[in-house]
Amino acid sequence: MDLTLTEDQQLVQATAREFLAGRSGVDGSGLWKEIVELGWTGLAVPEPYGGVGADFLDVCLVAEELGRAGVATPFVPTAAAASVIAGSGTTEQARQWLPGVADGRTIGYARAEPGGRWGAAGSDLTATPAGDGYTVEGRALFVPFALEVADLLAVAATPDGTAAALVEGGAPGITGERLDVVGNEPVYTVLFDGVSVSGERFLPGKESTVDAATAYATVLKCAEMVGGAQAVLELTVDYAGQRRQFGKPVGAFQAVQHHCANMAIEVLGSRFATYEAAWRLGTGSDATTEVSTAKAVVSEAYERVCALGHQVHGAIGFTAEHDLHRYLRHATAAALTYGDADFHLDRLATHLGL
Repeated sequence: MDLTLTEDQQLVQATAREFLAGRSGVDGSGLWKEIVELGWTGLAVPEPYGGVGADFLDVCLVAEELGRAGVATPFVPTAAAASVIAGSGTTEQARQWLPGVADGRTIGYARAEPGGRWGAAGSDLTATPAGDGYTVEGRALFVPFALEVADLLAVAATPDGTAAALVEGGAPGITGERLDVVGNEPVYTVLFDGVSVSGERFLPGKESTVDAATAYATVLKCAEMVGGAQAVLELTVDYAGQRRQFGKPVGAFQAVQHHCANMAIEVLGSRFATYEAAWRLGTGSDATTEVSTAKAVVSEAYERVCALGHQVHGAIGFTAEHDLHRYLRHATAAALTYGDADFHLDRLATHLGL
C-alpha cells in the first residue's frame, strides 16, 4: 500500500488549502455556496449522478483542509451520506438523492441510531414493524446539522439497529432542539414521534448499513481532526519562532523543541492511520480494524497536540482573540463523535477476538 498522494490528489489538497486560506474561524454555512461551486460536494458522487466519482481519500483530503482552517460545514456528514448511498443504495435511491448532493441542494446528512452503537450514548430510538417498514419512536442525541440545514437523515430503523433508512429531515413527526455544546458545529437532539419508514427507504447493503454509514463519517471526522492538529502544530511552531525570552526565541530552548517534535510525530501518525482507513474503505475492503484504529489514535493525538500547543503558547493561547482555543474545543468534541478512543479500542479488541 502506497499512501503517497498522486498529482491529482495534491491538486485537490492545494486547491482546498488556497481557497480556505485566511478564512479560519468563519461561519462555514456562509461558504457553502462557494464550496458547491468548487465541486467539492460532488467528489463522493459517481459520475452517472452528476458527481466527480473521486476516490474516498480525495474526499478526506478536503475534510482535512476544512479541519485545518477550523471551518465547520456540513461537508463531512454530507460526503458520508453520498458515499454510503453510492456504495449500498439502490439505483432508485441514488437517482433520488445523489444529484442533489452533487449540486448542493441536498445537504446535512445526519446520523440517528440507538444508544450504545458507535458511542451514541443517550439515544433511545425504537423501531416497531408496521406494514413493509417500521414506525420509529424516541430520540437521538448529538446529531450534527440536523434541523438547521439537514434535509436527509439516516435512521437506524430496525429493532437491532443495524439497517439504515433514508428519511427527509422535514418528515412528519420529526422535531428537535439545538444543544449547547463545547464544539464548533451545531448539534441537535432529534425527536421521532411515530415516524413512518417504508421499505423502499432502506439501504439494502449486505452488511450493517448503519455501521457502513458511520464508518465513512468516522474516517472523514478523523481527517478533519488531522487537519486541526496540523493547524495547531503550525501555529505553535510559528509562535515559538517569534516569542522571545532571555534574548532569544523560545523555540531555541530544548524543552520547547521537544514539545514541537512530539506534536509533529502525533500529527504524522494520525495522518497515516486516517489515510490507511480511507484507502481500505475506498477499495470496498473490510476496514473495521483500520477505522477503529484511526479513531482511537487520532482522538487522543489531537487532544495531546492541543495540550502541548497550549503549553508553548502560555496565556495567550487561552484568550478569545487567539485561534488556539477553537481547535481545543474542536478536539474535545470530535474526540467523542462516533465513539471515543476507549470505545474504539474495545470495539477493536472484540473484532480481533482479544
